[in-house]
This record gives sequence, C-alpha cells and structure tokens, in this order.
Amino acid sequence: MYIELRHLRTIRAIQQAGGLARAADMMNMTQSALSHQVAGLEAQVGMELFVRRSKPMTLSAAGIRMLRTAERILPEITALEDEFRALQSGKTGRLHIAIQCHACFDWLFPVLELFRHAWPEVDVDIRAGLAFDSFPALLREEVDLVISSNPEPLGGITANALFDYHPVFVGAAQNPLAAKAMIEAEDFRDQTLITYPVARDKLDVFTELLTPARVEPLAQRPVELTAVILMLVGSNRGVAVLPDWVLREVKSNADYITRPLGPHQVIKRLYGVTRDEDAARPFIAHFLRLARVEAVKLQRNLA
Repeated sequence: MYIELRHLRTIRAIQQAGGLARAADMMNMTQSALSHQVAGLEAQVGMELFVRRSKPMTLSAAGIRMLRTAERILPEITALEDEFRALQSGKTGRLHIAIQCHACFDWLFPVLELFRHAWPEVDVDIRAGLAFDSFPALLREEVDLVISSNPEPLGGITANALFDYHPVFVGAAQNPLAAKAMIEAEDFRDQTLITYPVARDKLDVFTELLTPARVEPLAQRPVELTAVILMLVGSNRGVAVLPDWVLREVKSNADYITRPLGPHQVIKRLYGVTRDEDAARPFIAHFLRLARVEAVKLQRNLA
C-alpha cells in the first residue's frame, strides 16, 4: 500500500465538503479526476473508504481511520511548510552567540533587546560554555556568531567589523598612579591586577601591553563580574584595564581615576564573526547593524 499526502488531502476535503462535486471545487480539479483519484486510493487500500449509498457521502470505518491520520499529519505538514517559507524569507532561524569578551555583556544586552522585538521568531541564545573554543564551534554550526576582538584566520568564516574601542586603565583615586597622565607596562609591577577569569591571550592588558613588554604585575586576581571588579578597584584593592564603554559611568565618580594606556594609545576592534554564507542572512545582517548603532550610542556617551 502506498499512500501520498494528496490522498490524505482528498479524503479530508470530501469529508469537509460532503460530496465529490464540492470537494473537487475546493481542490481546483474536475469531479471525474477526483473520482478517479478516490478509486485509485481505494484500490491501494483494498476496501471502500466511503459509503456511496448515503447522501451526503459518509466515510466507512476504513475511511474514518484514514481521516484521523489525515487530521493528525496534514497540520504538521502545513506547519513545516510555513517554517520552510519563513526560513527562505529570512523571518526565522537561529542565532546562537559565543562571546570572547566578558565585558561585552554590558554592551550586548541592549542590542539583544532591540533584536528580540525586530525578530521575535528567531531563536536567540548565548552559549557561554563555548566562549573560548568558539571558532571551531562556529565551523561545526554549534554557534552562529562569535563576538571577539581576536578572530582566528580560519577558512570559511568572516570577521565583520563592529566598532573600535580603547582598553582603559581604572584605579582608585588614592592610588599613586592617579598622578600619572598615562599608564605604561612598568606601572603594573607593584599593582594587583584584577581581570576576568580567562586566559591571558584573551585579555587586552596582556596582549597589548604587558606581554610585549615582558612585565608581570605584582599579583593577578580573577573576578567574574564587572560590577565586582569596579567595587574592588574603588576600594583600592587593585587596578584593572577595561573597555572604555564599561567605564562611562565611573568617569564622573570621584572614587575612580581612568587613564589611557601608553606610550601609544591602544585601539582594539570588536568583530561579529560568522560563517561566510551567513553574514548576508537578513536577521544576522540586522543584528550586526544594531550592534554598530548601539556602539555609536556608547561612543557618544563617552564624549
């Protein structure tokens, strides 16, 4: 026995219409073509599906069983077709994000809130567990976007520039380094450096300043949350280097001082890294645009 979706649609249409003529009109076919299809279906099944002696036509016991199957399967097929059409039009999809930047949460959440309203049918998730094995995960399609300031040069991925930022020194107002106009690598030798709990090659203060100068801080204290880092810095229990947008609120706080890193001001660029074929997908392209716009707002607030 071989039953096709059109057979299920046929038996449902005849039941809903109450006869062949009206069902044929519903299905945009002739009554003789529909009768031929029903006869072929009954031949496949090996028994009658309709009681033709009644008016309107009614289903036989076998027809009722097939109708139940049609009513279960056809809505699922319709929903699947709708999902495929939405995928083709770019209205739905998946955006799972890996973040190589602890401080990015402060900047990213306003972007996600705007994105959520614009693309309610897109499944958004942040895959923190993959954050530092993220580029292989991107190629394996376990995530769809990586936020990173150090994209790896791998085939099959595109680094979409989002915005530039400055890693900035922050310390307590009573810290001796408050007297300096610019902070250099040597200044960290007698300081406790408070950082996010990630590898040094993911921290701007090491990659851009300390490691090239072969300087070690007096101590390094890992802290998970930005708010806690700032609390400890304000209490003069250490110093930190954070992106400029994170420090926009402490610049006017008398408990803190912020200074550029030197001798040459450090500039970093943040990227939204995607698979090559995904950067132009409508919802991903929109996310990248929102990220750039939100960054402009941040930079204005820093002025």
